[in-house]
Amino acid sequence: MSNEKEVIDLAEYAKADKPVPKEKHYKFRVDKTEITVSQETITGREILTLAGKNPQNFILQQKIKGQVIRIGLDDIVDLTVPGVERFMTIPNEVTEGEAPTMRTQFELLQEDLEYLESLGLPWETVQDDVQTRRLVIHGFPVPVGYNVDKVDVFVYLPPNYPDVQIDMAYFLPNLARKDQKPIGALSEAVADGQTWQRWSRHRNESSKWRIGEDNLRTHMTLVSDWLEQELTK
Repeated sequence: MSNEKEVIDLAEYAKADKPVPKEKHYKFRVDKTEITVSQETITGREILTLAGKNPQNFILQQKIKGQVIRIGLDDIVDLTVPGVERFMTIPNEVTEGEAPTMRTQFELLQEDLEYLESLGLPWETVQDDVQTRRLVIHGFPVPVGYNVDKVDVFVYLPPNYPDVQIDMAYFLPNLARKDQKPIGALSEAVADGQTWQRWSRHRNESSKWRIGEDNLRTHMTLVSDWLEQELTK
């Protein structure tokens, strides 16, 4: 008779909304790396180390019950708490002082979380007021031909999204073409005390919002297309 303990896949148990048994082995993902441990509790530092990440160089986030929370290096994670799905890391480029905190002020759709995780970039959800929600992506890639190769970008998520469309995009720093040709339909908008560059690009009849099909992923694909098409003008 085998004495090996059962391996509990935390993501599968979270998906099925099943209680996690104690005194087992536990499997979870950190980014794309699968890790199995024998203990029920583990620190953020231990998780990063097991994932091959220098704890001083990465910020750890935990996805639990559809929400994303930050885990400090010495915070203790109980793997038997229902809903633990996975862990994600963000490179910490700060060398002095406090590490930046990615704000998670409202919940996202599962499909939007999966898209953001696929990017591998830092992101934030910011609730400016009751009706105003922003999704900010840091280090978004920009095609060759602009003054920078990456920017921060945000979009507003309307209160009735995804039944209501996402519109336009806002960039920091300002984008300019290397060939010095002007970019049309630009304006300024202030957020987080900084002046962002608003690209007033709107859907037409052939690209109108499709309820049930369009989401953050399809809108950001459209944003990337705007950036590409601008360089052909």
